[in-house]
Amino acid sequence: MQVYQADHRPPEGRFAMVVSRYNESITSRLLEGAVRTLIEHGVAEEQIEVAWVPGAFEIPTVASRLAATGRYAAIVCLGAVIRGETTHDQHINRAVSLALAQLGVQYRLPVLFGVLTCNTLEQAIARSGGEIPSRGKDQPSSRLGNKGIECALAALEMVNLLRQLPPEQPNASGVEQTSFCGDSPHPLAESLQKAGAKANGSLG
Repeated sequence: MQVYQADHRPPEGRFAMVVSRYNESITSRLLEGAVRTLIEHGVAEEQIEVAWVPGAFEIPTVASRLAATGRYAAIVCLGAVIRGETTHDQHINRAVSLALAQLGVQYRLPVLFGVLTCNTLEQAIARSGGEIPSRGKDQPSSRLGNKGIECALAALEMVNLLRQLPPEQPNASGVEQTSFCGDSPHPLAESLQKAGAKANGSLG
């Protein structure tokens, strides 16, 4: 039986961070945790690039642009969406999570979802501290920690894992790669447009 699993050894390649300025007191702590973790695991500081965006909703646009360059081994996306009086947060969270998941599949690239989706500011603060979070909640010693640290570790592991897997065969699945381009709109693109319209409507 062949088992594929990876560790946190520093792989070759560059790492991109896409970070939301909205709730910057939280997201800056996520970024600090992610960068520190990569450096502690042997990634050179000059191999890390950071792009700041206005808010969480803009993260997928920039992440997509970076993924399309083929320059990066992984992209870590960091943000903090905190529930308010309307359902605005729900539309943002769904749109961003769907888009980032699609980017990872489309580009065969680790795209890490480090966007906090919290009910309160206190919850966000608890998830952007200095501790390393436990892996899962199925252990008695499970604890909250910095989501940026968690995503950086996952990025290292995923990069190493993907490089262990057998190479892809062209058109082996018979399924064409998805794209947001072309005459017919992609279902996810339509979903994002609808989510954006609802989110804009909720601002009123």
